[in-house]
Amino acid sequence: MAEMSMKLGRLVATKSVSDKMSTNREFYNFVWKSLERYVRMDWGDITKEDKQQNDEAVLYGERILAVYKHDDSDEGTIWIITEWDRSVTTVLFPDEY
Repeated sequence: MAEMSMKLGRLVATKSVSDKMSTNREFYNFVWKSLERYVRMDWGDITKEDKQQNDEAVLYGERILAVYKHDDSDEGTIWIITEWDRSVTTVLFPDEY
């Protein structure tokens, strides 16, 4: 696929993610590495079909959702969602959706 530009808009994190980032250096680094992957259109731990859907969403201006797993627990999984209009990208835990 040709190189595409990934626009994030305003980057925000939920309070829970922000709190964990401020107290856990390893988690902080994981979130930033996940964001680096995200802007490279590496959608993380989702199905092949969902990855293709995200690739198309970049092209056609639709909502994007990626999943990154830090460890085996749900507490280590984050979602990154960019709204269809690219106004905001949010980092959150799955149970905050």
